[in-house]
Amino acid sequence: MFVIKAKKRNEGVNLNTLRKTGEMPAVFYGAGKTPTSISLSIVEFKKIWREAGESSTVKISLDDNNIDALIHEVQVHPVTEEPIHVDFLVVDMNKKIRVKVPLEFIGISNAVKNGLGNLVKVLYEVEVEALPKDLPHNLEVDISKLETVENQIFVSDIKLPTGVAIIVNEREIVASIVLQVEEKEEVAPPIDLSAIEVEKKGKKEEEGEVTDAVVPEKEEKIEKK
Repeated sequence: MFVIKAKKRNEGVNLNTLRKTGEMPAVFYGAGKTPTSISLSIVEFKKIWREAGESSTVKISLDDNNIDALIHEVQVHPVTEEPIHVDFLVVDMNKKIRVKVPLEFIGISNAVKNGLGNLVKVLYEVEVEALPKDLPHNLEVDISKLETVENQIFVSDIKLPTGVAIIVNEREIVASIVLQVEEKEEVAPPIDLSAIEVEKKGKKEEEGEVTDAVVPEKEEKIEKK
């Protein structure tokens, strides 16, 4: 179980000043809880976020109370991509909930290894239903089953932990192989040298008409003695 320590946050506190102290603003709500503003360690949150993701429950330790919640929404800085605010969704541990769980592709496909085709990932996450304590961090998809271009992996092929049910259609395709198409190198058309010669010849003839033209001589003035 992931536990993160938190402190109640005064609404009037300057958030930039708070972040400079190594704390980040957050809020939790849901399951009959009044929305509550809190602050927590940025370093501690990043570690738990990396390990728990957004599909595993965490316990918010606040004033000697433990609040079960999911990391619901994380705002990140547009440049540094560091988390700057997080929403926690409080859950009832005795009621099933639906969340989207990421897929992790493992193994090696012989179809890809032997150059028969390319791997196409159709789904990257699936929606599941389970009690909060049974929610998986991710679900593994073994692509070693893809040995030929005819093979496909369906949602029904995903192994599920006990107590977890997938909501989406079991016949939906998760991954498949498409034929590898070699890109043909474009060959430039051959240069027609005869056309170039004709063009040059025509140009010279035009120039010759100018150079060969008769220029009338200037009449010399005869001085009368």
